[in-house]
Amino acid sequence: MTVLVTGGTKGIGLAIAAYLARPGDPVVLNYHSDEAAAAAGRERIAATGAQALTVRADVGTIEGCTQLLAETAKVHSGVLHIVHSAALIYPTSLLGADLAQFTRAVQTNGLSLLYLVQKALPLLSRGSSIVFISSAGARAAISPTYSALGTGKALAEAIIRYLVPELAPRGIRINAVAPGLVHTTSVATMVGGEDAANKLVERAARANPSGRATRDSDYAAVVKFLLSPEAEFVQGQVITASGGV
Repeated sequence: MTVLVTGGTKGIGLAIAAYLARPGDPVVLNYHSDEAAAAAGRERIAATGAQALTVRADVGTIEGCTQLLAETAKVHSGVLHIVHSAALIYPTSLLGADLAQFTRAVQTNGLSLLYLVQKALPLLSRGSSIVFISSAGARAAISPTYSALGTGKALAEAIIRYLVPELAPRGIRINAVAPGLVHTTSVATMVGGEDAANKLVERAARANPSGRATRDSDYAAVVKFLLSPEAEFVQGQVITASGGV
């Protein structure tokens, strides 16, 4: 089994990669620019005994996805699974957005899913599973500054539904997982810094019906299930792991 995780060197992507890593199996971690995080992520995955590979590529472009899958093909063995966790954070309202930056963000946060699937198709086979990491912001306007991320993720969720009739006959699954609020560098960027992010997560934990903040295993376990043969008949779904929010 080979697992490709975009945005896989920190935050939610790295947590999922670490949860899925198995001794001897290739785990490909894609990243955009943070070399220090890439080195640390590769070391963390290698410590599990998995075959860790980091690939710097911009998945918000067709060329970047082409490069990423070409590098993945060099280590690929067995069934290929893809977890698409990469995101471009551009905090903005809709009416105040720079349209060029907004378009770029929506490409990375949504349209890139189609880029990845098309470029990965020669490596995908019966039993392959694709999981997109979405959020509640794809279905509700949770904050004005979330517009570029929420719009992109909503686009990706629509792409998933339209891909099911094309992928399911090939035995390839595609779904999405929407974690609850997780303290990541992306969240800190979105809300204006680490202190603001800490306070936001604390408030969310107190308000959560389940009485706590989101743990990495809450969403990573759902992803693991979707990659398993037991999820063979799950197609086109968005599974929310938010504690009941």
